[in-house]
Amino acid sequence: MFKLTNTLTGEQEVFEPQDKETVRMYTCGPTVYNFVHIGNFRTFVFQDILRRQLSSKWKLKHVMNITDIDDKIIARSIETGQDIKSYTADYTAAFFEDCDQLRIQKPEIIAPATEHIGEMIDLVNRLLAAGYAYREGDSIYYRISRFPAYGRLSRLDKRELKVGARVEADEYEKEEPRDFVLWKAAKDAREPRWPAPFGEGRPGWHLECSAMAMKYLGDTLDLHCGGIDLLFPHHENEIAQSEAATGRPFVRFWIHGEHLLVDGEKMSKSKGNFYTLRDLLNKGYDALTIRYLLVSVRYRKQLNFTLEGLKEAQAALDRIKEFLFRLRTAKLEPGSNAILAGCLANAREQFEAALDDDLNTSGALGAIFVFISEANVALEHGRLGEADRMEIQEWFKVIDARLGIVPAMEHLVLDDKQAEQIEMLVRQRNEARRNRNFALSDQIRQQLFDRGVVIEDTREGTRWRQK
Repeated sequence: MFKLTNTLTGEQEVFEPQDKETVRMYTCGPTVYNFVHIGNFRTFVFQDILRRQLSSKWKLKHVMNITDIDDKIIARSIETGQDIKSYTADYTAAFFEDCDQLRIQKPEIIAPATEHIGEMIDLVNRLLAAGYAYREGDSIYYRISRFPAYGRLSRLDKRELKVGARVEADEYEKEEPRDFVLWKAAKDAREPRWPAPFGEGRPGWHLECSAMAMKYLGDTLDLHCGGIDLLFPHHENEIAQSEAATGRPFVRFWIHGEHLLVDGEKMSKSKGNFYTLRDLLNKGYDALTIRYLLVSVRYRKQLNFTLEGLKEAQAALDRIKEFLFRLRTAKLEPGSNAILAGCLANAREQFEAALDDDLNTSGALGAIFVFISEANVALEHGRLGEADRMEIQEWFKVIDARLGIVPAMEHLVLDDKQAEQIEMLVRQRNEARRNRNFALSDQIRQQLFDRGVVIEDTREGTRWRQK
């Protein structure tokens, strides 16, 4: 059974799609006013793990929006003298380039806000007709007092509501739960605007996701995901808009990822701990290493992102790479070892159980590394057969399909004869060390190094890998 923590109830619940066949999932995408920072990518990576897990069980229809119109975008585009389409195009392209680097799969449907203005106007019309929206000046606002369930997702105290007070900004703080803007009249001649029956203007940020989610996924979604920072007001407002218009529950499962800290603090440019993916790549860190670190902590726990953590992530990936290299190049006898086959079956079971337990990625990784230790011992003592190798390699394909963290192994170009020569030299070096002939041992190590092979002595035995 696949379980997820539903923010709406605060409980871990068994999940399955409404129709038992296809999961209808909506995730909040980027606001493309700049390069996406590593905190946002923590959310996008967790959503990627979720979609991979769901896809292993059911069909999936995943919709992600692109917010290409909001207060920040308008301000930046005016500053640069560009129209919003030109301004956001480069950052949208950069986002998907970064996603490719981080092995984040593309949703089935990508929905830019500016391509769905008609659906947003229709939703405002429905809310006006039902009395949930009202005009103030040239803008349209949502009347929170008409929706008694407002605040149930974020557990907002109803006494905090400032009934009738209005806020025009797309984003506001928790202490300001006021009537929010649905349709904003332009205040500057340079602002983009669209014609509508209730007046020329542009949509508020919160309106966008409701209109696009229901267009593609229907009135009631199976899953809606995002970072915890979107819980209030964005997701709270989505519920109010959508359920007022349809009279039906908007989302069955709300899933939120926790914050990412950097060196124990909130990420901030003023603190010098603000990173985009591109900043880290320019520092020489590998995209897969960054993904591994983001995956290493379960999505519901805060992740403290540090450069030291990246080094540890790289070491973990190196361990996987070294094991797969050793597995691929080892000279094995036919057949299978019953004990190792049992270890593999247990590792598979623990891996699946961890991911089914609310995407416990740290538990899944733990199962992988326990098995690597067991398999390395079996390799060292010649207790791993050709059939075992095939089964292990197939499992690592599953691991990569679910977590996207298995290093590419295309560089493994050694043929059997070359690998056998290296194994022979490693055995000669080990024999020299047992005889305390350290000069010969060092000579062989250097000989291997000159051939591009690195030797590592571990508690599990001597390992070798290509540089």
